[in-house]
Amino acid sequence: MTSVNVEHINPFLMASTKILKEMCFVDAKLGRPYIKDPVFLDNTLVIFIGFTGEIKGQVMIAFENKIACDIASKMMMMPVAEMDEISRSAICELGNMIMGNTATIFSTKGIAIDITPPTVGNGTMSFTNNFAQNICVPLEYDGGKRIEINIAIKGD
Repeated sequence: MTSVNVEHINPFLMASTKILKEMCFVDAKLGRPYIKDPVFLDNTLVIFIGFTGEIKGQVMIAFENKIACDIASKMMMMPVAEMDEISRSAICELGNMIMGNTATIFSTKGIAIDITPPTVGNGTMSFTNNFAQNICVPLEYDGGKRIEINIAIKGD
């Protein structure tokens, strides 16, 4: 495994907090980053988005189902009690906006990346990659509600 350049992690975090604030009216606070096996439990919704270009890797944005409903409610400005096709679409679009904004931040630093369309999963999942450690950065809002931004960047 290669080491991770913090300059490559920060654009993901900057974009995540910005988009959550603008689209969901959530003031998310960054938690302490840690290495995490990309394993998600049964009550978890995960948005998976890959990126290629001058840096390559994947981002997995993970929510407990009740947090995903809360975020979808804020985006759609109406109550969401359970994740259906429309609320899943809203959550996928949140991932698109975060990653699009991330790509823009990278471009201002002279680094070009392209993102893949988001894939959403729900339930027990694990992901394996042989190229990078998964860095998990929790984002907390509203007194302990938590979203996990999982970032794996391929080294040179």
